[in-house]
Amino acid sequence: MSTDTRPAAPQHASPAAPRRPAPARRRRRRGNPLAGLGSLVWLVLVLVPLYTLVSASLMRQDEALNGDPLAFPTDPTLDNYGTVLDSGFLALLGNTAIVAVATVALVLVLSVPVAYVAVRTRSRLSSLAFRTFLLGVAIPAQAVIVPLYLLIGKMGLYDTLYAIILPTAAFSMPVAVLVLSGTMRDVSEEMYEAMSLDGASPFRMLWQLAVPLSKAGISTVAIFSALQAWNGFLFPLILTQSEENRVLTLGLFNFMSQFGVNIPAVLAAIVLSVVPIFAVYLVARRALVNGLMGVGGK
Repeated sequence: MSTDTRPAAPQHASPAAPRRPAPARRRRRRGNPLAGLGSLVWLVLVLVPLYTLVSASLMRQDEALNGDPLAFPTDPTLDNYGTVLDSGFLALLGNTAIVAVATVALVLVLSVPVAYVAVRTRSRLSSLAFRTFLLGVAIPAQAVIVPLYLLIGKMGLYDTLYAIILPTAAFSMPVAVLVLSGTMRDVSEEMYEAMSLDGASPFRMLWQLAVPLSKAGISTVAIFSALQAWNGFLFPLILTQSEENRVLTLGLFNFMSQFGVNIPAVLAAIVLSVVPIFAVYLVARRALVNGLMGVGGK
């Protein structure tokens, strides 16, 4: 019996078919009914007063007093807005805009360098100055209104717009320095060192590095200061007296006594006073949220 000693021919295995990747499982996001319900309740709490404010400003006096406050006016009218505009509302709006713009400019011009020095300087003096500014957050305006009244009178600024601008800017400075110092700390130390090696002065590093990378914080400070100036009531009430130096908040207070029980006219004045600052908030709300969350320039 013969044995075949020849090597067997190699068997070529057929290439395996490529495996298809398993279909990715879609992750189902679990809803949060409790959060949705809370958001709905919050939305209702915000929208119902706004709806009542606008609808009542379009009513006539008898309908506002005797009708349903939540019902839409049966005969809408713009006479209330005309009454408000004919009563010097534009002058109040102009004074308020001047106070708001001047306050924002003053706060930014002073708080940006202060925050930069607090971040970049490690001396005891700068640390003490920074803590002094933070102390201002805990001091309410009502606690110092009497000495502030005497100081404004000694300076000869009583019954002027400066009497509103300066205290409003001063009480906005602590929060402004706090926000800007947190924003400027987000700028990396390597960037400062690189500019310093290139021979940049501290002013150049502030203007060309810290300020561009701190736009979110600067926007936050600007909006916050504008809101403080726009909604301020105590300083205009105590530090001004004449009609030509009145602002919107004080004007609305006077409208209530001027129009008596004319509720639609008062509500129309409130609507007109809210529209400008509400428009500013809608435009810059993202920068405001980012600055308050500490995002800074990154």
